[in-house]
Order: sequence, then C-alpha cells, then structure tokens
Amino acid sequence: MLHVDTERGWRGGERQALWLAQELARRGHGSIVAARGGEPLEARARAAGLETVACGPANELDPLAAWRLRRVIRAERIDVVHAHTAHAVAVGGLATFGSGVPLVVSRRVDFPLRRNAGTRVKYSRAAVLVAVSRAVARILEQSGIGPDRIRVVPDGVDIRRTVAPASADVLASLGIARGAPLVVQVAQLVGHKDPLNFVRAIAVTRERAPAVQALMVGDGPLRADVEREIESLGLDGVVHLAGYRTDADSLLRAASVATLSSSEEGMGSVLLDSLAFALPVAATRAGGIPEVIVDGTSGLLVPVSDPRALGDAIARLVLDDALRERLSANARVRAAEFSVERMTDRTIEVYEEVLNR
Repeated sequence: MLHVDTERGWRGGERQALWLAQELARRGHGSIVAARGGEPLEARARAAGLETVACGPANELDPLAAWRLRRVIRAERIDVVHAHTAHAVAVGGLATFGSGVPLVVSRRVDFPLRRNAGTRVKYSRAAVLVAVSRAVARILEQSGIGPDRIRVVPDGVDIRRTVAPASADVLASLGIARGAPLVVQVAQLVGHKDPLNFVRAIAVTRERAPAVQALMVGDGPLRADVEREIESLGLDGVVHLAGYRTDADSLLRAASVATLSSSEEGMGSVLLDSLAFALPVAATRAGGIPEVIVDGTSGLLVPVSDPRALGDAIARLVLDDALRERLSANARVRAAEFSVERMTDRTIEVYEEVLNR
C-alpha cells in the first residue's frame, strides 16, 4: 500500500495514516508513506521504521509530483494507493490514472464536496471513499457520491499506549492554577471547531464551579477572536491558550473533563483519545460525535452552538464525582471498540474488496 498525505503539520488525519501504516506493516503488509519532506508525518513514519517517499506537490494537479508517485507505484509494485486527505486525492488520481491500481480515499470531515467539475473528476478516480462515520457517509451521498462507492470505517486509537499526565509544573507554566479542576479541549482554532462556544461555555461553568480552569490546545486563524472573547467575558487567568503543542496527549491526559465544542465534525478523533484515557467527556452532537460518545454512558452530549448547555454539562461533570467515575469506567470499555486493530481490519476489508473487483 502507498499511503499519500500531503498536508503540512500534524493533526488527526496524519496520525490515523501513520497508525494504519504501522499496523499494516506489523502484520506483514508492505506500507510506504508518501508525505512532504521535513513534515511531522514523514519524520515520524521514518522513526517508526516505515519506508517513506517525498511528496510535496506545488498544487493539487502538480504533474511532476504525480509522475514521481507513479514511478514509486511501478517500482514497488503497489497494489493500492490510499489518499488520506482531500489534497492528496488529485495527485493520487493522476498517479494511478491508467495504471490499473485502485485509489482509496479517506474522508474525515462532514463538509459537502464542492459542486464543480474539478471536484467531480477528482473523486471519480476513487474506487471507494472511506467515511469515518455514518454522518460523513450521508454528506458524501448528498454530494452526489453513490452509496455503492462509500464504506464506513471509523478512525482508531492506540488503546495500548501509555501517556503520563502533564506535570503540575508544566501546567503551571501555562498559567493553570495548581489543584484546580481542569477542562481541556484539543482542537484547532477554526470555524467548525467553534472555539468561541467553548470559551462561552466555560463562563457558564464558572457560575456553578468557580474554581474551574480551562486549557485550549491548538492554534488557528481564530486565535485573535478567542483572545478577545476571553477578555470580554473576564476569563483572563481562567481560559489558557497553549497553542500548537507536541505534548497534546499529555495535556489532555491531565484533564478532569475533556470537551469538543464543534459545530461540524466528521468524527472527532480526539474523543477517541479521551475515551482511551478514561476521561469524562462533554461535547456537542455535531456530525459523527454521537457515533463515538454515547450520551449518558460514556459522556454528555448537548446541542450544537449552545454554550449554556455545554457549560452546564461541564459543571455537572466537575461537581458530580459519582457521575464522573461512572463515565470514566464506561469510557475504557467504549475505547476498545475503536482500537487501531479494528480500524485496520475494516480497512483491509476495503482493500480486498477493490482488489477483487
């Protein structure tokens, strides 16, 4: 398999691509990772002992990048090309055109496909589109993709890894008061993650749990808006912005409560980490989130864009020890349903299907 991910930086999609390639390799299936040189995915794949090739297209239709991938496909006798991001679809489609090698495309967001000729041509090259949730599958169907070309394979989480919580000193360096209940959200500061909803929810939470501290891990174009909202609500010293962090898992592990305030969400792979860390979760019902968090069993779900409801749910989890402990215990059980091993089993079934056609 040739896994193609041309993104810069390190987000959930890159981690899923790496975990899948690692597990396939562990089972004896050859996996090569095509990624931008010098980016985290390329470095981490190399560190994991995976073969890597440089793939840094200047744009989606970069013929030189596609030609280089095509050489790899031929030289390595690749059976399946798997494009893990939207930007990788076009270069993967060009590289496989006329080769007889099937293209599998992962779709992790619940945004509709753009309605233009370029998008239709790009996605027509895919033998199968892998949606990470039923919610994403529905959006693909509404965008004109036939259900016969869609398969649902939820993202996975490494339930065997051990992550130590961030130390009190690390938390203090971020401005968090020692011993305070800590609410952590790991998400980019972008529109569909609705970070302003999170900030407003913390203001509501503080009405009932005034000692609460909050940490937002991640960066993005809405950072200035978030900073203004923190100031306007008088939450300086309460809501802390950590920016992009390589120790995001450790910071999440230190949480009393994990949240996701999204208005749109394909699945929310950070919620899988929360389950694996046995954290109680308060999240919105956006997109595929209800397919991960069972309301009242492994977390609390609230309507989208309702900071009052989200803040009240967070306060319940902070103040109710019995509820928090019950949800934490159930989270461990729920996490096993999304193991990397299960995700890999389902992905192999997709590969076998397209190869047997």
